[in-house]
Amino acid sequence: QVQLVESGGGLVQAGGSLRLSCAASGRTFSSYTMGWFRQAPGKEREFVALISRSDGVTRYADSVKGRFTISGDNVKKVVYLQMNSLQREDAAVYYCAASAMGLSSSSAVYDYWGRGTQVTVSS
Repeated sequence: QVQLVESGGGLVQAGGSLRLSCAASGRTFSSYTMGWFRQAPGKEREFVALISRSDGVTRYADSVKGRFTISGDNVKKVVYLQMNSLQREDAAVYYCAASAMGLSSSSAVYDYWGRGTQVTVSS
């Protein structure tokens, strides 16, 4: 069983930065792929970034490449999402998720989800 708790969301001006954190519990945390997804009002949940906890491989959605960075700390069992140059289109609820199925951007293979943290971007 894995439990995930996100934090770090808030209100930021366009062009600003935020760092989201996802604290995980569970003894097998290091074997999971950890992902960040987001969902804006009226839109479907979309993939943002992922990291393999076993070898550190990362993947990003095209819309965030070069602006967002995912990283993790296996000792602390925390995954981070550093978000720079935020745009209004980045405003959404951001969810942390864990998958035992390897590297995938599909939300369907993620078994565990946090409750989300709100990111609001003002112009």
